[in-house]
Amino acid sequence: MELNVLWFILITVLFVGFFFLEGFDYGVGILLPFLGKNDTERRMLIQTIGPVWDGNEVWMITAGGALFAAFPSAYATLFSGFYLALFLLLLGLIVRGAAFEFRSRDESPGWRSTWDGMIFIGSFLPALLWGVAVTNLIQGVPINDKMQYVGTFFDLLSLYTVVGGLAFLLVFTFHGSLFLTLKVEKGNLMERARKIALAVGVAAAVVFLGLVGLTYTNTGLFRNSGAAVSLLAAVLAFVFAYCFVYGRRFGLAFVLNSLSVALTTAAFFWGLFPRLMVSSLNPEWSLTIYNAASTPYTLKIMTIAALILVPVILLYQGWTYWVFRKRVTAKDLEY
Repeated sequence: MELNVLWFILITVLFVGFFFLEGFDYGVGILLPFLGKNDTERRMLIQTIGPVWDGNEVWMITAGGALFAAFPSAYATLFSGFYLALFLLLLGLIVRGAAFEFRSRDESPGWRSTWDGMIFIGSFLPALLWGVAVTNLIQGVPINDKMQYVGTFFDLLSLYTVVGGLAFLLVFTFHGSLFLTLKVEKGNLMERARKIALAVGVAAAVVFLGLVGLTYTNTGLFRNSGAAVSLLAAVLAFVFAYCFVYGRRFGLAFVLNSLSVALTTAAFFWGLFPRLMVSSLNPEWSLTIYNAASTPYTLKIMTIAALILVPVILLYQGWTYWVFRKRVTAKDLEY
């Protein structure tokens, strides 16, 4: 297999892992002001993701680093074209990280509710903006023959990309509510998480189907049979996940929704291949895994480093989830 292809697949896998893990992470943050009726409950909600949220973000950092090293031209065009959106996304992540650290440093209700609001904003913004970014990649953005983005921030906003942002936001919120049914102690809080999963799930299903329909009319994804099957399988997995919430089979519901997130991400990258960014001005000006790649020597060194380090990261993260696998109760709060 060509190293260019291998690194495209590895970056896809990193984003699949990132959206799966950080998806429920964002969802819990979005639900925090609505599910937590008092400070103890809000601390329980934060405790469910407190030990793992920063580890989840390693996937995003690694994916960004891999894109920079393997396909530097695509990285440069992406960050120069999407700089305002990415700035807002990073600002949200920084605010959220600070909120996790500072929230419990003072017991005044005003202090804690302020940081709760920061956790909500810092989860809401990235979830929305990732959807806008991914749909822009496959729909196409104005890139000229010099691989330069020649549009404005508002060129990134269209009916399709806004629906993409809302779909990611709602599916991640649904993902977070399912995660909470598995992580908080059985009782009122878990029951409220189930009810909100049922409500958000309906909205997510409607917008998700809208995204699939607009993907058919606005992009070339469905010309790739593998990507089309993956996206339709994602819809099916989402529907079954919702049905299992009704039956209170939360473990199966979470697994199927995780599969839906993974298949959706894979479908978009599969639809892009071998392109990394589509030019809406001229298809021949699109950035691909060949014209945007590093030298073969750089890709070879990166492959050796990945073979050594990736298993270590996977083992460490797996161990972390194993250690914090139990349901969170009001007795073991640290955040």
